[in-house]
Amino acid sequence: MAFDSLTAKLQNVFKGLRGKGRLTEADVKAALREVKMALLEADANFKVVKEFTKAVQEKATGEDVLNSLTPGQTVIKYVNEELVRMMGETTEEIKLLPGNEITVIMMCGLQGAGKTTTTAKLAGKFKQKGRRPLLVACDVYRPAAIEQLQINGDKQGVPVFSMGTGHDPVDIARAGIAHAKSKDCNVVILDTAGRLHVDEDMMEELANIKKEVEVHQTILVVDSMTGQDAVNVASTFHEKLTVDGVILTKLDSDTRGGAALSIRAMTGRPIYYVGMGEKLSDLEQFYPDRMASRILGMGDVLTLIEKAEAEIDEEKAADLAKKIRKAEFDFNDFLDQMQQMKKMGGLSSILSMLPGMGLPADLDIDDDALKGTEAIIYSMTKEERGNPAIINPSRKRRIALGAGVDISEVNRLIKQFEQSRKMMKQMSGMMSGKGRRRGGPRGFKFPFGM
Repeated sequence: MAFDSLTAKLQNVFKGLRGKGRLTEADVKAALREVKMALLEADANFKVVKEFTKAVQEKATGEDVLNSLTPGQTVIKYVNEELVRMMGETTEEIKLLPGNEITVIMMCGLQGAGKTTTTAKLAGKFKQKGRRPLLVACDVYRPAAIEQLQINGDKQGVPVFSMGTGHDPVDIARAGIAHAKSKDCNVVILDTAGRLHVDEDMMEELANIKKEVEVHQTILVVDSMTGQDAVNVASTFHEKLTVDGVILTKLDSDTRGGAALSIRAMTGRPIYYVGMGEKLSDLEQFYPDRMASRILGMGDVLTLIEKAEAEIDEEKAADLAKKIRKAEFDFNDFLDQMQQMKKMGGLSSILSMLPGMGLPADLDIDDDALKGTEAIIYSMTKEERGNPAIINPSRKRRIALGAGVDISEVNRLIKQFEQSRKMMKQMSGMMSGKGRRRGGPRGFKFPFGM
């Protein structure tokens, strides 16, 4: 995730605060200097960081804090509160008109920010909420922009209106809205053209669209990898067009993440969603409090639970639970659990959302490494997956050859599988019979194999 490096640095600072029985004002100031440097290195805006550290220092150097039993925890609490305030204290939704009234949304941004893909992702979100979106291809300049929108629209099951490249974007927008009325669509999303940098022609075209058709929401798509430049772009677009909100893309990448920290403070406009991957489903609602929690290494269990609810098949989960109790689960079940884990963003994404599991910035968890395990299982016959006990040495050699791995890899997987099965059976026995052990977890399930 974008904030891994920042999280690691902040955790080191806070570790020093927690280790002290009492804090002096000098301790707090020294810690906040480190916090300030960490935020600036994450490419957060200097003015925003200065105001942030000033606000925390004023709260954290009061006599009641320095003389409290847990001053370090109190300082961290204030850092968390100010992070939330900086990113926006409330989660804001894109405002849609009620019922069958058509809401017109204009998407804008620079080339390379992922605007067209994000437009299709957003349409998918609206469809999930029971809306009837229509995508309108207004980018008549970029090669293949219309085709890209049509392909992604088809994947999302959302219709796309296009007039080709030989028409004025204003006319396309007007015709698209008329088409939406005839097809009973109630959300129109205009995918407009971008440029490599902000220029007058682009701004004039967008302003003309807003002048000629009623646009209810103007949403800016910003590439978080551009850091401070992303904040400058957002400020310019808002000044010229009056932006209603922002969608940040590529927040899953190895970027410093300063844009997410600064955009709200610099523009006064909310971040609606964040792009967390290349798949059309990888668009997450932006929650300032949850993001602050993740930045501070406190996890984001609520988002993890929502992902699990959206991706995990409850019927399969219940069936697996029965198999685990009887120690009957097999490699088919193992494969299912790996697929569900991948749908939730992979192991590194899941771990980043668990409290106390903040990953060191230099730790590289390669989710692709699981492909080797998948290859071994796919090289097994249906009978072998269902009954691992029949896998003898000759079968292991054949499986290894089919998966392109050494036979030791097959042996290790089978051994780990058998150990896991025994452990699951023992845990099942402990959690049944006389009821749940006191203090044990209730209803929280992890995919098998994590």
